[in-house]
Amino acid sequence: MSVNCGICGDRGIILKGEAAVPCSCVKKRAAEKLLRSSCLTGKLQNCTLNRFSFKYYAKDCLDPETGMSYLEMARLAYQAAKDFIRDFMENPCTDGLLFTGQVGSGKTFLACCIANALLDSGQPVLFTVVPDLLDQIRSTYDPARSADEVTEFDILEAARQVPLLILDDLGAHNYTEWTRNKIYSIINYRLNNRLPLIVTTNIKLDDLEEYLGERTTSRLLEMCRPYRLMVELDIRAVQRKEKESRMLRGRS
Repeated sequence: MSVNCGICGDRGIILKGEAAVPCSCVKKRAAEKLLRSSCLTGKLQNCTLNRFSFKYYAKDCLDPETGMSYLEMARLAYQAAKDFIRDFMENPCTDGLLFTGQVGSGKTFLACCIANALLDSGQPVLFTVVPDLLDQIRSTYDPARSADEVTEFDILEAARQVPLLILDDLGAHNYTEWTRNKIYSIINYRLNNRLPLIVTTNIKLDDLEEYLGERTTSRLLEMCRPYRLMVELDIRAVQRKEKESRMLRGRS
């Protein structure tokens, strides 16, 4: 039988004098378990606040809704993310955040910065992309599924109960009454139980009710402070061009 830890022989404890203390592998395994349960994919695990770049946000472009520059708005959202991490560590019942803005404006990156910072501190987080979450629920209705597979209740309970839930891409999809009810059940539970929520969406605040309905929108705005991110060009597209330019320079 193979042994994974050469320090404790997988016993989880080591002796220091006459005292038994936890081995470092215990903390490592706990961190790995938290990361797996968070559902953050490999690329998203690299999102950290010190990698958030303000260079993609123009200081001379103004948002007509707020009158603020794109750079000013990004700084506010960044500070809100930083403050949330601190506040959550002190009080897990802190207000959540709602990041709005067009595709490629850094909303998901900033949300994942929060997730990774809290995971590093041993805090459970669940990151879920809303369309994927709804597809997972729909898949439980397949009559061919075996009885021991995950159920709709399991999926909803995970989203309801986790200390911090991140709903990514609550976007301009085709929302049916069924869709609205599932999202409402998660948001309403978390509001009533003072469990914070972070949401990213490309829907403008004024249009949320049209897509999500009045009761869901009302609860979402009650529990989350909104911040808007704006860019001239999709950050991912800009980064792709930057990478291509570096590759071309490397070949010359």
